[in-house]
Parts: sequence; structure tokens; C-alpha cells
Amino acid sequence: MADEEIGVQREFAPSSICFGCGPANQQGLKINSTRTEDGLELWFTTSDEHQAFPGMVNGGIIGTLLDCHGNWTAAIALMDANGDSEPPCTVTASYSVQLRRPTPVNVPLHVTARVSELSEDRANVEMELHADGKLCAKGKGLFVAVSEGHPAFHRWS
Repeated sequence: MADEEIGVQREFAPSSICFGCGPANQQGLKINSTRTEDGLELWFTTSDEHQAFPGMVNGGIIGTLLDCHGNWTAAIALMDANGDSEPPCTVTASYSVQLRRPTPVNVPLHVTARVSELSEDRANVEMELHADGKLCAKGKGLFVAVSEGHPAFHRWS
């Protein structure tokens, strides 16, 4: 792990307490999303406490991985499109998950996300989760930048 690349969550929101992506949440998943040519990716290995039944990952954990990773993909895309030095604070407006096959626990999961549509303050994102080279889940989400007055505004600071 010493060679692990610093992901966008650690770079832009080191004090975030989000269960899925917050580096400061000691009981959270602490995902580490990094840039790719067309979006973000992450590698995540679940453990026994993430099981739904013996040997398989809970669907809620899968949904959390896709949701948080998709949200950060939107935030980084909006930052880049607007030429900003920090991402806007984005929230999930909607997302859906299709569980395609049981996802094994304790194996590296590869999650990718890319923006399919971008506007001034929102992004539609498509996400996929693979285990052992097989598509286990995919999702779509709409993520929106929030402004001052929204409870999530500045939550990453």
C-alpha cells in the first residue's frame, strides 16, 4: 500500500467523514479513486464484514462504491470543465444499480466511471464494477453541484 496513488478524495477532501469515500471515517470504506483517460477508477478489496451471505459482497456496499465513485467522477469532471483548482461539492440526485452477478468478497474489485453527459452544474455518470474480470454490477447516476445554503455545501473542507 505504500505505493498507492493519492486519490481525489485524499487530495481534495482529507477531512471528509462520508462512509463510502471519507478518508477521515475510520469505520468507512475510504475509497481511493484515481484519474484515468476518460474518468476515474478505483481498486477496492472487501473484507468479511462486507458480506451479504458467505463469500459474497452485500448489495448495499456495492451501491455505496458505485455512488461515491460516481459522485467524485462528476465533481472532477465539473472542476476540469470549469477550469477550477478544486472540485465543486456535488451530491447524488439519483442513481440506480444493476446487480448482474454475485460479487465475491476478499478479491480486488475494479470500479470505473465516466461522464456520459455534462452541463454547467451537473453530470450524468456511468459506473461499472468488475471482479476477476467479470462485470458484477453497473450503475448510472445524476450528480449535482450544490451551492451555499445546502447542508452538504463545504462538507469536503
